[in-house]
Amino acid sequence: MAMTAFPENAAEAGRRQARIMRAVNVPMRAVLSLPFPTPLSANLMLISYTGVKSGKAYRQPVSYARDGETLLTPGGGRWTLNLKGGRKVALRLRGRTVPAHADLVSDPAEVERLLGVIAVGNPRAMSFIPLPRRPDGRLDPDALAAAIGHGFRIVRWHLGDQS
Repeated sequence: MAMTAFPENAAEAGRRQARIMRAVNVPMRAVLSLPFPTPLSANLMLISYTGVKSGKAYRQPVSYARDGETLLTPGGGRWTLNLKGGRKVALRLRGRTVPAHADLVSDPAEVERLLGVIAVGNPRAMSFIPLPRRPDGRLDPDALAAAIGHGFRIVRWHLGDQS
């Protein structure tokens, strides 16, 4: 019986977090749009993209971590659907607008590896990714598979105009 209550509580918690994030995103957009770096822009950036179906312009704050020449963002939700096929986006990164395109990473081994990179480069981002770990420190494979099955991805941002 307790197992049936968990998904409802988790779903309600997810809806509550989404409402909070929608409210927080309003001032975050303003701060991340400034023409100079701020303390927030060290780990957050603003992505601008166009909805595939709606054609509507969106601006969304997201966390990021550097991985060599690319940036990584943990992403779930519908907004990532607008990035498929390497569609061009604009990133507002530390006070500058930079063209980019994204790869959506869904391979479980690569997702786990990239989450490790994110954990080192932006530990705070990990608090928004409630994936349980096994005693050996690795992610629980069933939980990771379920998250990927529900749309969780790592967004790998390639900076510049090259494809």
